[in-house]
Amino acid sequence: MARFELKLPKMGESVAEATITSWLKEVGDSIEMDDAVVEVATDKVDSEVPSEVEGKLVEILFDKDEVVQVGQTIAIIETEGEESATSVATEEKKDTIVPAVAEVAKMVAVAKETTSASLDTSSSDRFYSPLVKSIAQTEGISVEELEVIAGSGKEGRVTKTDILSYLKSRGSQTKAPVAAAKIEAAKPKVQSAPITMSGADEVIEMSRMGKLVSKHMTDSIQTSAHVQSFIEIDVTNIVKWRNNVKNAYQQREGEKLTFTPIFMQAVAQTIKKHPMINISVDGDKIIKRGNINLGMAAALPDGNLIVPVIKNADQLNLVGMTKQINDLAGRARANKLKPDEIQGGTYTVTNVGSFGSITGTPIINQPQVAILALGAIVKKPAVIETPEGDLIGIRHKMIVSHSYDHRVVNGALGGMFIKTLKDILEAWDLNQDF
Repeated sequence: MARFELKLPKMGESVAEATITSWLKEVGDSIEMDDAVVEVATDKVDSEVPSEVEGKLVEILFDKDEVVQVGQTIAIIETEGEESATSVATEEKKDTIVPAVAEVAKMVAVAKETTSASLDTSSSDRFYSPLVKSIAQTEGISVEELEVIAGSGKEGRVTKTDILSYLKSRGSQTKAPVAAAKIEAAKPKVQSAPITMSGADEVIEMSRMGKLVSKHMTDSIQTSAHVQSFIEIDVTNIVKWRNNVKNAYQQREGEKLTFTPIFMQAVAQTIKKHPMINISVDGDKIIKRGNINLGMAAALPDGNLIVPVIKNADQLNLVGMTKQINDLAGRARANKLKPDEIQGGTYTVTNVGSFGSITGTPIINQPQVAILALGAIVKKPAVIETPEGDLIGIRHKMIVSHSYDHRVVNGALGGMFIKTLKDILEAWDLNQDF
């Protein structure tokens, strides 16, 4: 018999870790090739890790909700056949498996021997891995003290290195951060109104993604000084053109042509004309982005929101933009996006018009500084200027809302941006090819 190490696979260039959300197989279960063994989560994307071999699951090395580094062994599968070099190496180190895994197991074991399995950090807005909580529990670090440790991990998370470094220098320095934490805790906090419930009410637990979105939106409001500009755009020529070409387009390209790729292409062109909208803020510095990566807010069947990213959007023609949008939107609804496909956005567009809303005031997707909301396209009576005089006619109109961070984007730039977008869309050529 041979033993095969199932490792957490590489899930994208910028993804270093994932959280175990559920084990789909139990110890003793038979496993076929490509069977999903475990489900993991990275930020907003849930993914399944399949088995590369056929055999029996004999060991699970991480519990649910534990954080695992890419490349770490998460389970052992026993397979038929002779020992391979990999299997022999696995057998030789089976007691320690991977040094990092052994260390995790040791710390978790110590924590489980205490009266409390781990430190209760439910009141904190920060995420702490089971390993960090176990170390804190073992070393007697309180939640208040844990809160003031600077984190070097993703989104400011406290890593094992951070907490061990803190322990080395703890000593006399402990009083200062604890005192600071007490001062912070003593500050008056806004209390939400008490909620009363009746027998007809139902309590629904927020999903993991719902909690992430909630925190992300709240953080954005607290970070950016939101301000909005609005403009109405006549898209009559675009509506007529699409109606004329959509059947031929689908026949030639095998794709449905919606309004979204037309608008996204125009947004990319507008950003090229106003590159200072394609920035981020880092303290007192501004980072001017070299690429135009458009985030496309997409609603999921469960009501949550996800933002797949179209990389280098300004380099795509209409056909390329359509194919990318249809692909990303389809895989978003099927929960098949890769972690890298929701990262790296520099500007976001949301289509509130798909729900019938004529406009909206969206929250900026940090660390970006602006977001555009496309309203519903509606028929309206409008004044049409002609050489012979003004006429009243039926036109297709759309209201666009632009939310931007007033710390770095003033009203002139925010307003000029959507005025340029309006000029591009209203100049649409009815006779152009696709």
